This record gives sequence, structure tokens and C-alpha cells, in this order.
Amino acid sequence: MDLTRLALAALGAFVAYNILGALLFTSSFLKGEFEKYPAIYRPKDAIMKVMPAGMAAMFVAMLVLAVIYAMLYPHGAGLREGACFGALIGIFSVCTFVIHNHVNLNIGLRLTVLQGVAYFIEWLVVGIVIGLIYRPAALS
Repeated sequence: MDLTRLALAALGAFVAYNILGALLFTSSFLKGEFEKYPAIYRPKDAIMKVMPAGMAAMFVAMLVLAVIYAMLYPHGAGLREGACFGALIGIFSVCTFVIHNHVNLNIGLRLTVLQGVAYFIEWLVVGIVIGLIYRPAALS
């Protein structure tokens, strides 16, 4: 595994995830859904206080995904493989996080569906970015 490319893939995925997250989760149709559940979700100022820890954890998660990708495609791959990888991670995320939260938290179906779509898109793009960036070290 090429550690530099792993780090670059993780960084690229982290940037893509955060840009998409900002676009998808602060848009009016999804933001309004979170605001319906103030007893469950932190207000913006409280989120900002714990955001650095969340960002660090997300970078570690992206690094883990880049390593898993490199293990699956030791010779590198590209857009198609990255999209397949991202779609699988997206389905995993929707099933283990979004639907799980719908079961455990007192949130509505609309919020669950919107989160499912948003997270699936984010993870799909993360996989694509990792697939496009990660390449193994050149053989000497």
C-alpha cells in the first residue's frame, strides 16, 4: 500500500464528504427536518463546540475506508470500482445508521428518508473520490 496515496485519498474523501454534507444537510428541506426534533439534535452552537472531535473522527473513518479500498484493489482501480465501493458503503451506512436511528430515535419517516438519500450520495461520492485518487506505489 502506498501510504502517501492513502493519505491523499482519505483527505480527498474527507473534503468531498464535508462539502457535500454542508450542501445537503444545511439545505432548507433537510435543515427544517432536524429542527422539528430539538430534544434529539443539538442546536447549532452546541454542535460547533464538538465539531472538531467529529471532524477528526470523520478523517480517521476516511482513512479506514481508503485502507479497505486499497486492500480490495491492491493494484488500484478507478471510477467504476470507486462507485461500487461507495455504493456498498452507502447502503451499509443507511442500514446501520439511518434506519437504526429511525428505530431508536423518535424521528419522522421524512427525516429518515432524506437522511438516507443524503448519506447514500455522500458515501457514493466518497468511494468515487477514493477510487480516483488511490493508486499503489510504483513497482521498482
